[in-house]
Amino acid sequence: AEAFFFAWCTTVLILAISARFMLKKKTPVDPLFYVYAVHAFLSVVNLIIGLEQDNIIDGFVTFYLKEADPHVNTAHGHMISYWDGCVHYLMYLLMIAAITWGDNYRAIGLYWVGSFLMRAMVYILGNAVGKYTKNNGMLKCLICWKHIHTLHLQMLVLLLCSQDIEKAQRAGLLCRPVDLVFIIYLIPALAFCVFRGLVVLDCSSKWCQDYTQQYEPYLKDPSAYPKVQMLVSMLYSGPYYIITLYGLLVPGCDWMPDLTLVHSGALAQAQFSHIGASLHTRTPFSYRVPVDSQPVFLLVNVLYMLVPQALCYRCCTQPAFFLRTRVPQMPKMPKIKARRTRKFLLCLQLLAVAILERKLPPVNFMGL
Repeated sequence: AEAFFFAWCTTVLILAISARFMLKKKTPVDPLFYVYAVHAFLSVVNLIIGLEQDNIIDGFVTFYLKEADPHVNTAHGHMISYWDGCVHYLMYLLMIAAITWGDNYRAIGLYWVGSFLMRAMVYILGNAVGKYTKNNGMLKCLICWKHIHTLHLQMLVLLLCSQDIEKAQRAGLLCRPVDLVFIIYLIPALAFCVFRGLVVLDCSSKWCQDYTQQYEPYLKDPSAYPKVQMLVSMLYSGPYYIITLYGLLVPGCDWMPDLTLVHSGALAQAQFSHIGASLHTRTPFSYRVPVDSQPVFLLVNVLYMLVPQALCYRCCTQPAFFLRTRVPQMPKMPKIKARRTRKFLLCLQLLAVAILERKLPPVNFMGL
């Protein structure tokens, strides 16, 4: 424990010195810099909580685990601690570095928005309907504030010529085999998402009952977090799959990259927590995945988590199919110049009529 405490203090000291040297030349003006810095520290605290729950360290947050928040003692809370202490901590550091160096961090920010909102929705609703009741009013305000600010990040500027965009959009579906694979995946993913939502709603179908008993008994856990997780996935991921099908079939849907970033972050967080909690020793034995069914359970859930990440990578790295071709418009002439142009054209018409009639009356140009 003493060695771990010394290593932790050394790491904090090094990070503080490095931050001082980075900020010495220019102080960041983005307020999210300070928000992410605070949350990076809180992520380290969550990592310490996860390590102490696994008995890797001892005596750091014992009082907090006993008195403050009983949610972290569940299997779901245990996996959330590791996700926040590792993945969120890495995203916070990347966004802090991007703000410091003046780089664009919109992609990381949207991915974090999806992950954070999924975690917060399951946490709030799970505490409301489960056995771990807690007041979350301040947390709701914080979620809304961060969500609004992150969506107003700097837009990415894509330098693609109209010829490349038109070429990508003229290609048929058979000429885009990667998109065809994603479309084939989205249909069973939608069915799987709705099916698990029906399972937690106590559907009386034999398929739902057999699936719960043989593959995912954790869906019936009394903590209510898995139930809320599946309902949130059905209500939000279900429409997402339908919208994504439309976006992959119809060109010009420029919202596809942002939408896939938010959803892939949310689904990664949800599946990590669900898979880990289903197999964790803190879950009662009757609600854990049976040993014989673990290979099928892992295969289905890992694929359900990884394919949306690949779809997000495809939409963000090759966005030509989703962009809109903009026809350059001629600048509008001022009203004064337009009136003078009309007068000049009228004079030309009068001259033409006079020439045709072989009469050249004097034309008062200044009076027109």
